[in-house]
Amino acid sequence: MSQFTQAVPVPRRRGSGALLLLGSCLPVLGGVLIAPVLPRIAEHFAGTANVGVMVPIVLTLPALMIALFSPFAGWLSDRIGRKRLLVLAMLLYGICGPLPLLLDDLNVILLSRAGLGLAEAAIMTCCTALIGDYYDGRERVQLLSWQTIVTSLSATAFFMLGGLIGEHGWRVPFALYIVGLVFAPLMHLALSEPLRRASAVVQAQQLREFPLRSLSVICAMTILVALGFFIVPVQTGFLLEHIGIDSPQRIGMAIGLGHSAVFLGALLFRRLSRFGPGLLLALGFLISGAGILMLANAADYRTVILAVMVNGLGGGLALPTVLSWALSTLSIEHRGKGTGLFNAGFFGGQFASPLLVMALSGVADGRVGAVALVGWGLLLAALVSLIAPAIAGKRLLDPIQVADDLVLH
Repeated sequence: MSQFTQAVPVPRRRGSGALLLLGSCLPVLGGVLIAPVLPRIAEHFAGTANVGVMVPIVLTLPALMIALFSPFAGWLSDRIGRKRLLVLAMLLYGICGPLPLLLDDLNVILLSRAGLGLAEAAIMTCCTALIGDYYDGRERVQLLSWQTIVTSLSATAFFMLGGLIGEHGWRVPFALYIVGLVFAPLMHLALSEPLRRASAVVQAQQLREFPLRSLSVICAMTILVALGFFIVPVQTGFLLEHIGIDSPQRIGMAIGLGHSAVFLGALLFRRLSRFGPGLLLALGFLISGAGILMLANAADYRTVILAVMVNGLGGGLALPTVLSWALSTLSIEHRGKGTGLFNAGFFGGQFASPLLVMALSGVADGRVGAVALVGWGLLLAALVSLIAPAIAGKRLLDPIQVADDLVLH
């Protein structure tokens, strides 16, 4: 491992991996849980100015906050410690998340959602960085693929749960955000704070520059992954209405099946992870783009189901690929900041996905044509991904390498 001696880490505390996987689900909870009750929120605040604009922002504002503040959260985690920041973020999550239970002003609710987004930025960044700190080699690859699997399946479950409990009132789903107050003490007790190695080895490590070139390429590819990944949850309902299907149950089932296929893509990543990120991304973009083109041209419900599952398969392969690639470039002193930039790219792509479709609708054949253009764009991205490793300073077939450079206490 070059000129640096390898640390012998203190064993991780039992259950830390499972706790980090569960913690990674909370930012997902922040987005999809209240989606089914948005119409009821709009109805409740019907007398508020610009309610048609403000209510959708209630859903998307946390994702925007994650995109904007993840780099800062990463920088802060490198300074004050990941465990400490994660526990504080869980407390903020558990306080800001349930506030709409008590609020009756849409502007103040938006402020509470902004606070929730700040917490989610730190939670997602710290959970991912700690996985990078705690695990190395094949273990890290497996945990990152499981992170994709667990968060995708939780999105399906939270979407259904939000609709179920939302039948009892639009405020009720917000009560679940109090779970952050449960996670905070658990993480304080179960997690270990990674430490940089002491003495001259640390000083030598700190001379290593931040891998800006590599991470810029990875973040650009991550934005493309996110743009395609969020076509299904945002656009499927509208495309089903276009072919005469407007049942919320059938729309929800289609989106849920698309998320379930992400599980299969993540399992495929685990089998193919020995290949370089360029080839894996090319395959992921190819599959995802094909699914989106099928979705844009679907004329019946069965074809839509097949299309969203194909897209989910490609996304499930591409997402852990870019995440593993990002972590493999980051030494411990840069891992927080680098993970924050990765999350900014992913959630920025999530926020931009519907805006891109809206913009393309003006030059294409409406929404259907715009979605098709995104599909063609992902096929082009498959070609670009073959040269991305070279731009980042790697050869196409170089596997993702990881190194252990920390101790725990």
